[in-house]
Amino acid sequence: VCVSPSMLPLPDDIVLGRLKLAAVCGFPSGAHHSEVKAAEAARSVAEGADEVDMVVNLAWEATGRFDRVEEDIRAVREAVPGAVLKAIIESAALTDEQIAAACRAAASAGADFVKTSTGFHPAGGASVHAVALMRRTVGDALGVKASGGIRDGKFAVELLEAGATRLGLSSSARVLDTL
Repeated sequence: VCVSPSMLPLPDDIVLGRLKLAAVCGFPSGAHHSEVKAAEAARSVAEGADEVDMVVNLAWEATGRFDRVEEDIRAVREAVPGAVLKAIIESAALTDEQIAAACRAAASAGADFVKTSTGFHPAGGASVHAVALMRRTVGDALGVKASGGIRDGKFAVELLEAGATRLGLSSSARVLDTL
C-alpha cells in the first residue's frame, strides 16, 4: 500500500506485518531539493515505510541533466539504505532517449526500481512502449513498476508481458474483474 508520508505511522492494528508500506517522496513534482527528499524518505522509513517511491526532477530529465538526476536519487538512496527505492521518471513526458538515460541514472544511483509515473502528470501514465524500453535499459538489474492509467486487466497483462515486475493500481478491483 502506498501512502502520503503525513499518513505515517499507521496504527499497529492496521499494519501488524500484514502490509508492505510504501511512501511517496518529492511528490508529485520531484522539484524538491534533494536534501528535502532525503529527509522526507528517512522520516517515512523511520515511521514504518518499507519502500520509498521518489519522484525525480522532471526538469532535469527534460534538459538532459542526468548527472543531477543521479545525484538526486543517490541522496535518497543513502538516506534509506535498507528500504526499497523506486525512482519515478514520468516516462510519458520523456523521449525514448530521456527514458533510457533516466533509467541508467537510477541504476547507477542504487535504485531498486524504475517507475513509469506518478499517475498525476498531464502527459499520461504507463505505456507498453515505455515499460519495454525501461526493461531493455535496466535488464534484470532493477525492477520496473508500471503505474498510472492502468484500469483494466488486458492492459495490466500487456504491461507485465512488456517487462513490468510490479503494477501500481488505484483501480485494483476493476483490473481484477476484467481479467
